[in-house]
Amino acid sequence: RGTSSNQRPKRPLTAYFRFVMDNRPAFREKNPEASNTELIKKLAGAWKELPASQKQVYEEARKTDWKRYGEQLAAYKAQLTPAQAAALKEERRKQLARRRSIRAKRELNLLGKPKRARSGFNIFLSENFQESEGNSPVAKLKKLFDTWQKMSASQKQPYLQLAQDDKVRYENEMKSWEAKMIELGREDLVRSKRQRLKKKPAETAKQTETAKAKASSSGKKAKLKKSEE
Repeated sequence: RGTSSNQRPKRPLTAYFRFVMDNRPAFREKNPEASNTELIKKLAGAWKELPASQKQVYEEARKTDWKRYGEQLAAYKAQLTPAQAAALKEERRKQLARRRSIRAKRELNLLGKPKRARSGFNIFLSENFQESEGNSPVAKLKKLFDTWQKMSASQKQPYLQLAQDDKVRYENEMKSWEAKMIELGREDLVRSKRQRLKKKPAETAKQTETAKAKASSSGKKAKLKKSEE
């Protein structure tokens, strides 16, 4: 209690990011019309062309700060109780999981993964949200949910049909996207293929064992019948 990961000493900047922080204002002044992306590209190019002797200045500053960071981190950990240390470790784990999730979603967006099919309620929601009564988004959502619950099957049918059409769209787009991912060597993103690859060998092995068992049983029966004769 009273301790959070926000109080943990901050990791020092790398030599490159120190250079960026130091030079960004000057580059912005020289390139006022440049976007943030363009500005970063210019800074990255300048860093690449920077003489080794000048890069060393930033590297030495990083080493000094890293030593100070180690001392601060040791002092920070020393004053934690076992319960606090465990709680902070769990908090850190959740933070890293959230970051991995965000990075994964960002990567899928860059790779153009199709958007999931919408449900009938989601389509109804998007069409009526702006005009819905309510002082807040939560109030509007509750109002529309109550309305949807009271709608008859015939009133819901147009939205359910749109949802079905969107599902077909999603399946077709996913097939094309998965084929493209396989060409790019990203089979790890093709979930359906991975499931098929895991399932088929197991099924084949089971079928083989069943066939062998049947053959063995038939052979034994034939031998038994022959000996009886």
